[in-house]
Amino acid sequence: MPRYPVLDSLISTGPPAAFVDTVLRLGAARSSSYVCFANVHMVVEAHRQPDFGQVVNRAAVVAPDGSPVAAAVRWFGGPVQPRVAGMDTLPLLLAEAERRGQSVYFYGTTPAVLGAIEARIRRELPALRLAGLHAPPFRPLTPEEDAADVARINAADPDLLFVALGCPRQEEWMAAHQGRVRACMLGVGQAFMTYAGLERRLPAWARRLWLEWAYRLWLEPRRLWRRYLLTNSRFLWLMARQGVRQLVNPPSEPVAW
Repeated sequence: MPRYPVLDSLISTGPPAAFVDTVLRLGAARSSSYVCFANVHMVVEAHRQPDFGQVVNRAAVVAPDGSPVAAAVRWFGGPVQPRVAGMDTLPLLLAEAERRGQSVYFYGTTPAVLGAIEARIRRELPALRLAGLHAPPFRPLTPEEDAADVARINAADPDLLFVALGCPRQEEWMAAHQGRVRACMLGVGQAFMTYAGLERRLPAWARRLWLEWAYRLWLEPRRLWRRYLLTNSRFLWLMARQGVRQLVNPPSEPVAW
């Protein structure tokens, strides 16, 4: 998929259906690869921390999860790009995996969330091959525990491995396990909660107005206020600075990777 730079992150482009097909093809090939869903927080962190930026850019696919990220692709010379959010893409991938006979595995969050995910899958997608679900402890794993998790996942042999450990931990986990886990890994984070029905999505009209950050802040003000205050402000500043630079020295033509 063509990729265009937003700050230092190379964002994949295409319609949502192309993202779904690309991911399922990676899974069917048992490619040890990973997929990032880049929102403003991830793009700013990738700019601020070059090592994390390399983690993001080594992904097979970097979907524009946030509306500002999708819009920025166009602002800086790329095509008109719709948002491809993990919360929207997860159910599409599950439905298409059922249709193609592919298997899935869920890794992360809590047993209660995984139980709710399993119940929904059994109810709505009874033919989907659910290879496994596992919630690791909320602490760094010992090498022995990590090796056991990898062995458990590979024994289940999923096409797709959905990972919810929080950003940037889940992206770093996927990068560290590329070559060890025989699946296409997807860092979908909060999508576990919404798919499980334990957190409501903002109405579509409000998402079109880029208000999802305000809704998330309302849900978790103590955890997220600093991220949104500092990160969103920094994103706007960095994008404005990049825009001025391109006005002064416009590129001869858009560049895709």
